Amino acid sequence: MSEPIRVFVQGSGVSVPPGSTLLEAVRASDPAAAAAIVAGTRAIADSRGIVVDPGAIVSGGFVMRLVSGKTTLGSAPSDD
Repeated sequence: MSEPIRVFVQGSGVSVPPGSTLLEAVRASDPAAAAAIVAGTRAIADSRGIVVDPGAIVSGGFVMRLVSGKTTLGSAPSDD
């Protein structure tokens, strides 16, 4: 069995199995936040603030933030 991968969701570390998606990592950290992503009211952004695909596979040390669901894939959130 492979070692878990450590990622960070909203500043909190969480360990997930290799091959997990970003959404699965959020779900492991905060199930309600994952539901908001699925509903489209929240989105996942990388450490630069660029919105990423929740179905992307995690990599070790990945830092993600939750942003407004109005922000589109590949863009940075606005200040509104």
